[in-house]
Amino acid sequence: MGTIRQFTPVKLFIGVLVSNNKFIPQVQERLAAAYGGIDHRSDVIPFDFTNYYEAEMGDLIDRVFFSFERLIEADQLPEIKRQTNQLEDELAPLLRNPRLTVKRPVNLDPGYIEQAKVVLASTKNFYHRIYLGGGIFGEVTMHFKNNTYQFFPWTYPDYQSKDYQDFFLRMRQIFRSQLRTMCIIDRE
Repeated sequence: MGTIRQFTPVKLFIGVLVSNNKFIPQVQERLAAAYGGIDHRSDVIPFDFTNYYEAEMGDLIDRVFFSFERLIEADQLPEIKRQTNQLEDELAPLLRNPRLTVKRPVNLDPGYIEQAKVVLASTKNFYHRIYLGGGIFGEVTMHFKNNTYQFFPWTYPDYQSKDYQDFFLRMRQIFRSQLRTMCIIDRE
């Protein structure tokens, strides 16, 4: 029988899609109020990998990622996904542009990294997702091997891009530094 051990904390990130990048500061402020200080932010990345969100968000969508200083327990992810869904609903009327009608001006995608993987939360089930509870599923989207992130057949094309990889590699460095400070991993 295996021994149950305390799970190492994980690092929360939230991927933000916006129908207008002028919304980013307001979204960032709300996320920081909810989840604490932001210790890493990606550049604004044009989201032109798919037209999946076009009907809801329009045809000019931008992405930005935020990672948060405070580490979390992995089992908090379902509640955070429910909170970010609620935050999307709260922000929608505030961010709508009267000249451009979009149903969904912001899309918030929380996830976390461990040393070896990136996990995303989803409300949609599929063969590669595991039910976490409360209507939320988890997906291992990438894994870390040979000093970079490796992909699975289901890894979204945007997560395979250089801009995303740069964000996650830097976020992983910050995370490992935090773990060293907490004496959870050995210094290299």
